[in-house]
Amino acid sequence: MSKRIGEVTRKTSETEISLRLNLDGGGKISINTGIGFLDHMLTALAKHGRMDLELTCKGDLHIDDHHTAEDCAIALGQALDQALGERRGITRFGSALAPLDEALARAVVDLSGRPYAVVNLALEREAVGGLACENIPHLLETLALNSRCCFHIDVLRGDNDHHRAEAAFKALALALRDAVRRDGSTDIPSTKGVL
Repeated sequence: MSKRIGEVTRKTSETEISLRLNLDGGGKISINTGIGFLDHMLTALAKHGRMDLELTCKGDLHIDDHHTAEDCAIALGQALDQALGERRGITRFGSALAPLDEALARAVVDLSGRPYAVVNLALEREAVGGLACENIPHLLETLALNSRCCFHIDVLRGDNDHHRAEAAFKALALALRDAVRRDGSTDIPSTKGVL
């Protein structure tokens, strides 16, 4: 079986990113974005998705966290798209529920090649750690668009924004783990014959 690896280097006037993703890893993770809570969410995504993820980002954090969060999501989405290739022999669909104490999140994904995102996290605080709460759903939407996937992510309940966000990332990780799973076929899972 071929390795499913995506590698992206992205350099703009706002960020400089180096990223390597292995869909068939075991959760070997090294992440440094300069934003602790972003590192925490991406670590949860990789760990529970059973992916290896190496990511370094030097961003213009003296301005704010937006460019770093958005550009990391762009790079990760591009790496995921690259690693999936033709998307041949994958399960394609995945769904999961994940709790974190009082919070419960649901993620449903389709690795369809058609990017779309519906993200409802019900976050209330201005920021968690150094990451603005408005950037958390934006990050997930950007990830969906750049990976050419469809994500529906909802927090069903919860009182703590840290818990709500982390439950959402864990649910997405579990759904992606299911969707990228090889099913033993060599078919492209689409009536169109292409994803």
